[in-house]
This record gives sequence, structure tokens and C-alpha cells, in this order.
Amino acid sequence: MMWNLSGYALLAFSAFTSASLLPGSSEIVLAALWYQGYDVWLLWLVATLSNGVGSVLNWWLGSQVTRFQHKRWFPASPEQLQRAQQWSYKFGPYAILFSWLPVVGDPLTVVAGILRYPLWQFIPLVLIAKGARYGVLLLAADTLLKGLV
Repeated sequence: MMWNLSGYALLAFSAFTSASLLPGSSEIVLAALWYQGYDVWLLWLVATLSNGVGSVLNWWLGSQVTRFQHKRWFPASPEQLQRAQQWSYKFGPYAILFSWLPVVGDPLTVVAGILRYPLWQFIPLVLIAKGARYGVLLLAADTLLKGLV
């Protein structure tokens, strides 16, 4: 039981850092825990919620952009922010549904904070995006790797 809890805690940390200013690779941790036989639904829930919380941190950093944007640890470069702002202007709040994408996804969550998208609107959209991403990853692992394991 303790190993299971530590595995889920590792996934939570990795998913959080993957969406925030710290480097992380939640896909690898997710796949490794899936391979070890962890509960698929609980893996999905932990990864989705933890990655969502990391995105909320990005939203907050965006809301404080004038204070933090020139810090080395800020999670988006000026170019990424500009690209994410273009997506946001094009798609409105629904651009957050693209927050699962590499490179532009995390800056989109920062831009949502810059543009002051309401959290009641931001959180469901980011959880849909992150949940769909982890669902597809788990389905792919189950479909592609089941015959190999």
C-alpha cells in the first residue's frame, strides 16, 4: 500500500511540475505506473488534477505578469507569450482547451491569467484539456502496449 501511495505522489508531483515553472515529464511517470499495474482511473484522476493545479499556478503567475515576466524562472518566453496571446485572441477562452499542447500549452495558461479569464471559466476548460490528454495517453498505453506486456 505504501508503494502505491508513493507512486501516486510521484505522479502528482511530476504532473504538477510538468504544467508549472519546474521541468517535469509526467507522461513517462504515468506510463511507468500504468505498466506496474496501478489503477488506471486513479492514475488519470491524479495526473489530471495535479496538472490542472500546475496550470492554475500559471494562471496566477500570468495575473502577476508585470511582477514576474523578467524572472529567469518564469514559465514562458516573450515569444511563447505572444504566440499564446494570438491563439487566445483567435479562440477566446476556448484557447485554454489547447493547454495540453507542448510548447504553446503552458503559455496559454499564463496568458489566461494575463487576460484575467475568470477562474470559474478557466478551471473546467483546463481540466477538460488535461483530462483528455491523459485519457488518450492511458488509452494508447493500454491499446499499444497490452500485447507487449
